[in-house]
Amino acid sequence: MGRKLLLEHINVPGINTFDVYRSKGGYAAVEKALKTLTPDEVVEEVKKSGLRGRGGAGFPTGMKWGFLAKPEGVPRYLVCNADESEPGTFKDRYLMTYIPHLLIEGMIVASYALGAKTSYIYVRGEMMPQIRILEKAIAEAKNAGFLGKNILGTGYDLELYVQPGGGAYICGEETALLESLEGKRGNPRIKPPFPAIAGLYGCPTVVNNVESIAAVVPIINDGGEEYAKIGIGRSTGTKLISAGGNLKRPGVYEIELGVPVEEFIYGDDYCQGIANGKRLKAVVAGGSSVPILPANLILKTINNEARLMSYESLADGGFVSGTMMGSGGFIAYDEDQCIVRNTWNFARFYHHESCGQCSPCREGTGWMEKVLHRLEYGHGKMSDMDLLVDVSKKIEGNTICPLGDAAAWPVASAIRHFRDEFEWHVTNAGEAVTKNYGLANYADPLPKLETAE
Repeated sequence: MGRKLLLEHINVPGINTFDVYRSKGGYAAVEKALKTLTPDEVVEEVKKSGLRGRGGAGFPTGMKWGFLAKPEGVPRYLVCNADESEPGTFKDRYLMTYIPHLLIEGMIVASYALGAKTSYIYVRGEMMPQIRILEKAIAEAKNAGFLGKNILGTGYDLELYVQPGGGAYICGEETALLESLEGKRGNPRIKPPFPAIAGLYGCPTVVNNVESIAAVVPIINDGGEEYAKIGIGRSTGTKLISAGGNLKRPGVYEIELGVPVEEFIYGDDYCQGIANGKRLKAVVAGGSSVPILPANLILKTINNEARLMSYESLADGGFVSGTMMGSGGFIAYDEDQCIVRNTWNFARFYHHESCGQCSPCREGTGWMEKVLHRLEYGHGKMSDMDLLVDVSKKIEGNTICPLGDAAAWPVASAIRHFRDEFEWHVTNAGEAVTKNYGLANYADPLPKLETAE
C-alpha cells in the first residue's frame, strides 16, 4: 500500500482528541505557517503541490485561492463544504469522525493564507454526530490557543464555526451552500459573480471540500514540491476513495494517485476483489454523478492501456469510453446487478433533490425517472432509450448549477454501454420483473478476470 498522508494515524487510540493528535505532530503546520510563512507563501506552497479539489470538480486549489479578491476593509471568508451527500461517497464523514483535528488544523492554515478572520464548516444536516465531534475539537483547539484572538502570539485572529446543513443535496453546490449559510433557501446563484468576488454576505469567499482542506496540512509540513512528487502527472498527492458496492472489503482507502484500477479492485492491500466469487460487471468510479463504465473499460482504456486511479486516466476517452474521478465514490457492481434498476434509482435521487429552479432539471429529471421506472417494471418501449438520451442532452449544460449534468450523465452512459440490457427489459418484460440480465447474454462477454499480483 502506498504512502498515507491523511490517514497515517487514523488507528491511533484517542487520535480524535487534541492531546493525542498533538502528540503525533498535530498543529505543526499551524505553527510553521503562522510563525515562518506569509499568507502568500502558504498559497504558493499549495500551488506548487498541484493539489486539485477533492470534492469532485478537480480544479487546482492554489489557483482557486489566487482568484480571491482582496479589497481594503472588506472581510474574507473560508467555508468548508462538508455537505457530503453524493450517493456512494462517505470519505469526508470518515475523516471528520475519526480525525477531526486534521480538518481543524487545515482550516486554520487555509484561513490564514486567505486572510479570513471568520470561517465556517458547513456539515450535512443529517451528520449530527460529526457536528458534535467537530464542535468538541474546535473547543479543544481554542483552549490550547490555536483559535481565537492572537493565535500563538502571532497577531492572527480566527473564529471557526460549525453550521448544520439544510438537509438537501443541492446545498453541496457552493453557491447554494452560501445561500443556505446566510439563512435562505439553498438555491444556486447565477455566476458570475463568483464566490471569490462576491460570496458569503457579498464578500470574497473560498469554498473548499473537507479533504482538500485537510490535504493542506501535509503540504505545509512537507512542502508543496514534496507533495507534488507523490502521484502521477497532474494528479498529485493522495486521494481518499469511498469504496462500496459488491466488493470483498469495502471502506475508505487513501491511495497514491496513479494506482491501477485493477490493483485497487483486486489487490490484497485494497478491496480484494468482488464479493462471493462473482464477476465484475460495471463500476461507477466517482460517485453517482459520473458516467458508469463496464468492467472492460474501467480496467483498460479503449487503447488497451491499464486504467489508473487518476484524474487524467479515468477521463481518457471522454464520455464515449471514459468517466471521472469525481468525489471518489467508487461503486462496484457484480454480475447480478441490474443496470436499469440502478440507473432508475439514481434518477429517483436526482429528481427528488432538484431544487426546481431550472425547468430543464425540474421537469427533465422527473421524465427520466418515470421512463426508467416503466422500463424496469416491464412497461417500456424500444423508443424509450432514444427518448432518455434526448432528454439527458436537453438537460446537460442548460441549468444554473451542475446538478442537471449530474442527473443526465449516468443515464446517458448507462444506455451507451448497456443498451442491450435496456432492450432486453423491453423484449423480455415479464422475465425482467423477476430476474436480472446478468452477463450471460452480453454481445461482448467480459473475460475472466484474475486477481492482481
